[in-house]
Amino acid sequence: MAFGGFGQSAEQPMAEINMIPLVDVMLVLLVVFIITAPVITHAVKVDLPAASSSPSEQDEQTIVIGIEADGGLLWDGDALSWEQFTSRLQSVNKPEQELHLEADRAANYESIAKVMAAARRHGIERIGFVTEPEKQ
Repeated sequence: MAFGGFGQSAEQPMAEINMIPLVDVMLVLLVVFIITAPVITHAVKVDLPAASSSPSEQDEQTIVIGIEADGGLLWDGDALSWEQFTSRLQSVNKPEQELHLEADRAANYESIAKVMAAARRHGIERIGFVTEPEKQ
């Protein structure tokens, strides 16, 4: 609310900006930024596993499954179809069996996930991924 005075007539518009609403809006924005800044910068700490450079031991209990780029399956180096793969999974000694997956870099995730799901359905609990060491 502005009061006239000091020689101004009533017909002339007031040439001053009312600063109180501007200051109110700026204070509200400051409070909003103070409250939301810690929420935006909040991060969750995740402990990622470290890769080991030593090769794992393969024994007679280890099944090595290769997944090719086109989705083809290899059981210890022998090519087989999906039906042969699932029938072989039924015949394994489940509790102590370990499955190692050697997937091609170009293999899609769906074929890897299908192999892992089939192994879990048939009782294989230990599944590992075989990687190639980086060339130095």
